[in-house]
Order: sequence, then structure tokens, then C-alpha cells
Amino acid sequence: MAIIINIDVMLAKRKMSVTELSERVGITMANLSILKNGKAKAIRLSTLEAICKALDCQPGDILEYKSDEDSQG
Repeated sequence: MAIIINIDVMLAKRKMSVTELSERVGITMANLSILKNGKAKAIRLSTLEAICKALDCQPGDILEYKSDEDSQG
């Protein structure tokens, strides 16, 4: 199972920098980078809410599920 984080896609669509998102959401660049690169093990709903508010999007715009079968091949 893999959850794909599409923050880069939304940042590009909104023409926003990682630094600006970090400031708007109130999380460090390091933590945002961990999340963005798929290294995070969890995300707080309050953080997800803040990201969605800053990027004017829905959680489904950021989070994507891919089964292990999809990623093999």
C-alpha cells in the first residue's frame, strides 16, 4: 500500500513556493519536505486542513492511494 502526497502538483497549480506554504501552514520547511517526499508516517488532520486552506483544495487533491499491485510492474 502506498499513499502518494501530491503537494508539488498543487504548489505548481497555485504558483506557490514551498517556503510560502510552510509559512502559511505554520510547519517547518524540514517537516514539509518530509511530507512532500513521502517519508512521513502520519499527518495530523489539523495540518492537512491548514494545507488545504492554504492551497484552496480538497484532501483528495493532495492524497492519492496506489495499491502495491499498481506500483509493481
